[in-house]
Amino acid sequence: MVASLLVGMLCAHLLCFAVMFLLISKRLHGNTMGMDFFALGNLLLGLAYVLQLLEGGPAWSLMSVVNHTLTLAAPIAYGLGAMRFFGYQAPLWRPLVAFAIAYAAAQCLVQWGWGPVARYAMLAGMSALLFVGMVLAVVYGVRTFAKDLYGEMVFFALLIGGIGVLNAIKFVKIVDGGLPALHMDSQFQMVFYIYMSSLATVLPPSIVWLVLRRLTDDLRSMAARDPLTQLLNRRGLSEALQQHFNSRHATPAYLLLVDIDHFKRINDTYGHHTGDAVLCQVAKVLRATVRRGDLAGRIGGEEFVAICLDTDGVGAAHLAERLRSAIESQAIHVAGSDHLLHCTATIGVSHHFASPHAWEGAMREADAALYRGKAAGRNRVEWAEGFHGHAGAPG
Repeated sequence: MVASLLVGMLCAHLLCFAVMFLLISKRLHGNTMGMDFFALGNLLLGLAYVLQLLEGGPAWSLMSVVNHTLTLAAPIAYGLGAMRFFGYQAPLWRPLVAFAIAYAAAQCLVQWGWGPVARYAMLAGMSALLFVGMVLAVVYGVRTFAKDLYGEMVFFALLIGGIGVLNAIKFVKIVDGGLPALHMDSQFQMVFYIYMSSLATVLPPSIVWLVLRRLTDDLRSMAARDPLTQLLNRRGLSEALQQHFNSRHATPAYLLLVDIDHFKRINDTYGHHTGDAVLCQVAKVLRATVRRGDLAGRIGGEEFVAICLDTDGVGAAHLAERLRSAIESQAIHVAGSDHLLHCTATIGVSHHFASPHAWEGAMREADAALYRGKAAGRNRVEWAEGFHGHAGAPG
């Protein structure tokens, strides 16, 4: 009786959260972050436990075959949903339908060849393998693409690992003791149902928390980036510098202020669409030229910023020259014609600075150098007065 009550509560949790996940996915227009897949996983597992209640015990029937198939299809749906959450465009129905057909056929073969004990042992063993595989995927994610979610991913790994361990124990018990090990009121089954009920209560809110965190991170990223070029804006640069200088081994930085030469003439001659294409092309060159770990941003109009971290004056000067040369060498296609447009840029380089509060001063230094570079003929790198990072620098 107690076991039936636990399973009934488990069904209610799973089905209610399936509806909640589906409603959330409907509000996430365009990118559902896998919430529709999670909804399906909860629905499949909830229906599997409903069928288990209706069966009342181990049996060989169509209902039992469907029950086992739904039980294993659910973690597959969860796994595909996790892939969607992290941006991988995983298909849903084709792998699920293929699995359902294959596993239903496998159940029939095992039942006819080795009997019901083997079929139920296969379910427990396959469940254990699936959840262990999910744990390994989570561990891999923590080390690669989900480093920003370390705490949450470790929490999920522990919860999922518990299911895998319990299913492995169930597999051993079925092999040793046969079908009586699956009696709903047995001590092990009670522990299993309590754990699953707890999991069904804790896991869905945790998934919702992940979605809310991802949405919050996306909003923060949008607020810190220029919408046209996707480079950092002033706010994003300031926050990134704050993070850099707060680190234990932070080194001074150099600021490069990049201004596209005669940009107003480009807009007036070719139109704002071409002007936007030029801005995007310069942003692309900037991203490709700066070193890994450096910062790149657009601070308005035709002005861009590169901030060199973990380097010296010579390195900053060399980067400035590479950037100037790369912009000059790039050709931009003018829409509606065969004309290729080449643009140039003038770059001002600041002295090094060693705190996030000093970057406005570095901006003024680079801007003064940029102004001198414009006056000297454009398409050149100009250093702040007294800059000693380059053989040709003044001072």
